[in-house]
Formats: sequence, structure tokens, C-alpha cells
Amino acid sequence: MAGAVSAPIARAVLKRGREGPVRGGNPWIFSQAIDRIEPRSIEAGAPVTVHDASGVLLGMGYCNPATTIAIRMLAWGEAPAIEELVARRLGGALEIRRRFIRDDTNSYRLVNGAGDGLSGVVIDRFDDVLVVQILTAGADRMRATIVAALGELLHPRSIIERSHGAVRKQEGLDDYAAILAGEPVTGTIAAENGIKIKIDFEHGQKTGYFLDQRDNRAIAGGIASDARVLDAFCYQGGFSLAAIAGGAARIVAVDTSARALEIARQNLELNGYAATAVEFVHGEAGKLMAETADRFDLIVLDPPPLARSRGDAERAGRLYVELNSVAMRALAPGGRLMTFSCSTHFRAEDFVRAVRFSASNAGRNLRLIAHLGPGPDHPVLLGHAEGEYLTGLLLADL
Repeated sequence: MAGAVSAPIARAVLKRGREGPVRGGNPWIFSQAIDRIEPRSIEAGAPVTVHDASGVLLGMGYCNPATTIAIRMLAWGEAPAIEELVARRLGGALEIRRRFIRDDTNSYRLVNGAGDGLSGVVIDRFDDVLVVQILTAGADRMRATIVAALGELLHPRSIIERSHGAVRKQEGLDDYAAILAGEPVTGTIAAENGIKIKIDFEHGQKTGYFLDQRDNRAIAGGIASDARVLDAFCYQGGFSLAAIAGGAARIVAVDTSARALEIARQNLELNGYAATAVEFVHGEAGKLMAETADRFDLIVLDPPPLARSRGDAERAGRLYVELNSVAMRALAPGGRLMTFSCSTHFRAEDFVRAVRFSASNAGRNLRLIAHLGPGPDHPVLLGHAEGEYLTGLLLADL
């Protein structure tokens, strides 16, 4: 496990005219924007001060010369010691969450990477358990500092790391999972909007649960009264549970993961609902929507990322059109559709365009009721449009 980050000993100087995005608050500096790094040879993830072509200090970040995103900023202007910076960032992140998170919720994102000033670091809180994702070489060097600061700030029962995925591979890092502090924990019971959720730290996706949809699940529950609901790509049943709590008349939930459906059933039991409260279907959501004769008053369409790279964007566009078209055909007159894209490499405006094509294909005249996105525990720097990934629309039949 890497130790604490030392003070910057390297300087990165940008090419003339390439400092604009950094000054505008974008934490990513691409390799093409860098004129030189002094010394020329530095370790992956090493801290650097960042300067414009005239030598003016812009801030501090960490550098991995082997990656396209060569520098990720941690601070603008003069930066304190890394221990102080991490403690300050974590304290500020917690304060923001305390202002927005409901009293009946103890599961939320505590740190959302660059949006909380800690690029490459994601921390989700599930009651007294913290799950950390460390995605970059620079963040990897901060591990011990982050763990120490979290212990001081929150005194959690356990701090777990689940770091894996394409970004780590690009950074030259292997996947890594460990208990960083506290007792070994394989799962826990968390609360979201008053609903109990079983969290599986060994087999669950990402940190164990998709917290970014919490507020949207609350919206779904608020419009589910007496509705026939289809929860497409239901995962562990979060939208289905919200729909039950909202008084839905019937719920069909479909997913290709048998393990996720089993946890969804357990979540029903946790909340005192009968096993028959949701009709679970192990299969393809698109196929079910295309073939069913049923019509639904509320459809939630939340597929996994369909564009995992820029090269997937064109294909993803076609898939979004197809999925939303069959969903709209399965929508009852007067029905509501909540549709989402969580594809980082598929822009929000392109998703909206795809949904419009879908409405034309399906012969439906739908109203846009609301644009949807993640909750306030998933902040994004204003100058960092690349940090936005979850796009959603709430549509209603005219």
C-alpha cells in the first residue's frame, strides 16, 4: 500500500495559450497541452506544480506522463501540504452532504472525485462503512493519507477499498481490493429514503450500490401510486422498492443478473414486503419490452453504460434509440417514462436527440417533464463538463 504523498518536487509548464481550461476550473490537463516537465523523468502519480508558459503558478496536481490525461489538478494557486489538503477536502465534502442528505438516509457518496477536489478518488458511505475507489496513480499515492483523515473525521467501523476498472489499467495499476482500516465486512444494511438496502461488498457493482440514482428513485416513488410499473435493468431493485413504497399497483422488474435479482428479493424481505410484491424476470429488458402485450403506466429504463469508450458512441446511439422505442411502445396512454444514460462517452445532448428519434419511431407524442441527473452528493466542477455522466429524462404521454 502506497505511502503519503510528498511535497511537489517537479514542475509542469504548459504550452502558450493552453492554460485557459485550467484557469476555468478544469482539473484535467492533457499531454498535448504540456510543454515540458522538470525534471523530465518522474514517477507515475508524482505531485507537480503547474505553471503557464510565462512561469506563473496555476496550482498543484499529480502527473502520470504515460497517460492521455497527464495531470489531474488537486488545488489552484498556492497549495497546502497534502495531509492538510486531504483533510480539508474531506471535511468540506462531509459538510456539503450534511446539508442535503435526508434524515432517513445513511448511504451517499462522500467524495465524487474531482467534483470534491480529490481527482481519482471516490468514497461511498453506507452507514458506518466506507468504500473507497482509488482510480489513478496519483490517488494511489494518497491512500494512507486518505485513510488516516477518514478515520479522524468519521471513525468508521470499516474502510474497504474496491479499486478496479479501465482507468486503473490505463494508469498502469492492477485491480486492488482490501480492508484498509477497521473490521472485515462483506456486507451491511443501509438506508435510502427510509428504505432498507442490502449492500454486498464482495459481489456488488462498483462500491456495492448505485447511489447516484437515489433522488430519482424518490421521484419514481412519488409518481408510482396505483401505477403498473416496469423496472427495466432493475439491478438490486432500488426503483421497484421505491415504487412499492409509493403505492404501485403492479411491478415487473427485469435484469440479466440472477445474483442481482436474488438480492432484490432479499431487499423486499428486509422491508417487510411479500415475495410476490414484485414480478421478477431473469432476462433481457429490451426483449421483454419488445415482446410483451402488457402496457405500463410508469417505465424506468436505466441500462448499464452502452458507450464505454469514444469509439462506442455511434453504436450506443443506435442502442438508445432501439431501447427507448420499445419502451415507448410498451407505455400505456397517459404513462410516464424515466429514461437514463450513464455513458460517460455519450454526451447528454446526443442522448436527448436519441430519445427524440425514439418517440418518432414509436409514434408517441411525449412531454418533457424534467431533466434528471445524480443527486447533490455527486458534484461536478463547473469547468469540468467531462465529469458529467448520468443524464435522464422524465417524459409523460400527451
